[in-house]
Amino acid sequence: MSDLGHVLVLAGGLSYEREVSLRSGRRVSEVLRSAGIDVETRDTDASLVPSVLADPPDAVFVTLHGGAGEDGAIRSILELLHVPYVGAGPDTCRVAFDKPSAKAVVRSVGLLTPDSVTLPKETFHDLGASAVLTRIVEHLGLPLFVKPARGGSALGASAVRTAEELPAAMVGCFAYGDTALIERYIEGVEVSVSVIDLGDGPVALPAVEIVPDKGVYDYAARYTAGHTEFFAPARLSAEAAAACAEMAVTAHTALGLRDLSRTDLIVDAQGRPHFLEVNVAPGMTETSLLPMAAEAAGQDLGTLCRGLLEIAAARTA
Repeated sequence: MSDLGHVLVLAGGLSYEREVSLRSGRRVSEVLRSAGIDVETRDTDASLVPSVLADPPDAVFVTLHGGAGEDGAIRSILELLHVPYVGAGPDTCRVAFDKPSAKAVVRSVGLLTPDSVTLPKETFHDLGASAVLTRIVEHLGLPLFVKPARGGSALGASAVRTAEELPAAMVGCFAYGDTALIERYIEGVEVSVSVIDLGDGPVALPAVEIVPDKGVYDYAARYTAGHTEFFAPARLSAEAAAACAEMAVTAHTALGLRDLSRTDLIVDAQGRPHFLEVNVAPGMTETSLLPMAAEAAGQDLGTLCRGLLEIAAARTA
């Protein structure tokens, strides 16, 4: 049995990714119990603060995706309650959760990331959608990839192959957020690299290669078993795999993250990785990438999560 007495897993929330978060929370709770941890799973509702004050946990594992789970808000509350938790602090979460800001940080340390334009909905409408989109296509070229500047699970994200597809992609994006990130689409192998720090510095787990059956890693492809084929480790050359690992660790460090993160990349035909985005609360469901990477590395997920909680518990919140 672990020295951890009482552990709280936060799951649910009110973001568009609530159902995924609940699945992540259930999985983490199950593997922690199998590792000998006393686990309580709670949603983020009005009963949370009184409950924590009445029975403070030794540490919290945050499995909230999107919104308050990744933008630092819930972590700010945990710090007000003096409760230690797994993952990055509020300030770093705010930067990492905002994709244009994260891209700017990693570009500043020399990492490749696709050229892009960030466009708030108000600007899109006020300046005339048609004229603005024409300039974007002229500047970035085609194909493009459109996604909300904040959020995850590929909600509101779509590939754009022709200029005629761009207006609909923008409308779909704005359904999930007020700001769109329009990137140059990089053709290549889609991979995800999880980073874990158990006290000896951040280490990259094996890259996971993502091959969706319909060619697009959308919400259904992410969370419906059988819709995507995964290869862990990814089918990359040794040089490309090492470059992906280095990029993920560099992004983790440059953004000031801690404990765990997951970086999504595209590896082009020359074997060069391109940074797409980073996730400060990686999914933990049966089809999520960090658990696959841990298995590929020969690590037990329950033992890994327990180790992260023990490190968190040893910190001063």
